[in-house]
Amino acid sequence: MSSFSNKRKIFNDPIYGFVSIPYEIIFDLIEHPYFQRLRRIKQLGLTNLVYPGALHTRFHHAMGAMHLMDQAIEEIRSKGHIITDEEAKAVTIAILLHDIGHGPFSHALEHSIVNNVTHEYISQLLMNRLNNEFKGELTLAIKIFQDKYHKKFLHQLVSSQLDMDRLDYLKRDSFFTGVSEGVISSDRIIKMLNVANDQLAIEAKGIYSIEKFIIARRLMYWQVYLHKTVLSAENLLVNILKRAKELAQKKVKLFCTPALQTFLYKQYSKNDFKNTPHLLDTFAALDDNDITASIKVWTSHNDPILSTLCRQLVNRRLFTIEMQSISFKKSKINKLKKDIQKQYQLNNNEINYFVFSGTVSNDAYRGGINILYKDGTLKDIAKASDQLNIDVLTKTVKKYYLCYPKLLSHKS
Repeated sequence: MSSFSNKRKIFNDPIYGFVSIPYEIIFDLIEHPYFQRLRRIKQLGLTNLVYPGALHTRFHHAMGAMHLMDQAIEEIRSKGHIITDEEAKAVTIAILLHDIGHGPFSHALEHSIVNNVTHEYISQLLMNRLNNEFKGELTLAIKIFQDKYHKKFLHQLVSSQLDMDRLDYLKRDSFFTGVSEGVISSDRIIKMLNVANDQLAIEAKGIYSIEKFIIARRLMYWQVYLHKTVLSAENLLVNILKRAKELAQKKVKLFCTPALQTFLYKQYSKNDFKNTPHLLDTFAALDDNDITASIKVWTSHNDPILSTLCRQLVNRRLFTIEMQSISFKKSKINKLKKDIQKQYQLNNNEINYFVFSGTVSNDAYRGGINILYKDGTLKDIAKASDQLNIDVLTKTVKKYYLCYPKLLSHKS
């Protein structure tokens, strides 16, 4: 067992510079295989196909969020609010492990291989497993994570409209994509943090930093997270995994790693994860490498649907994608399906892998960021701001998309 002093490591983060590990247990959690797996899961999935620098991982992000939490605790304490050492340690653990249950390539796995089992659910199961391993030391962290602790502002530091998760990923994703519109002043925002009525709040003099934060988040969604080419790539990946799953259910032989094989060839529910201990470990063995290696091999599979889709992703021959504010006419979609069905010799089921539509939504702000005035009153940023566009940003913007192969020249 390493000595306490040896566990107070310092690492060099490209965003914040030198960052120290604040608690001995944090070092032990970082060293755990469940957490080390996050090194092998990219933060932004396939976004590097649009922004080549977006190769940072969920490990980077979790470490950065932990650092911001350490700063936030120090700032809130400096303003006279009580955060005990036990609470500080627990809320730091909660933010460190907030993404522990993420599967490969962000949310793609949730929609294609493991049905209706979210990464939040897996995160809670893994945290419970870690709590058993660490003899109950994560009990308070889990209470805070689940918003079952009486100091509600601690949960808000982990999960809210202005949590340490968002402060890190906006700044980090902006840095690695090179999209400067997402740059925020996390230092300034943290310096303005306060607590009032057990609610996280921002002092009134920090209002402009919050306005910038909300606008930056909206811009990052359209330019990065919901970029139409990223959507095209992610939907292509989802369809690859769906096709692989369909073939696996028909007992077609597919190359895959042992962990991926488990989830391709069998169906599992939430209860299976809860009641089958080894299943959680199998999931924790999955990372981007399992998916990438399999897709590379599947490019030469004898199923023409699977091999074609895989070659398109591996060689970045992504589907054309159209986006608009109204739904696409059924006549247009049907014509595309008919033309592509003929070109690729597909049946009525197979065509849905090549022509598909859907919607995306961007709600930059849902309410919940409180501005604290000197007289102690609280007002939501949407009402406090003198910028009219903040109130506008509370409205959800919905867009429709349509994907189809690029090789086809078509007329609407």
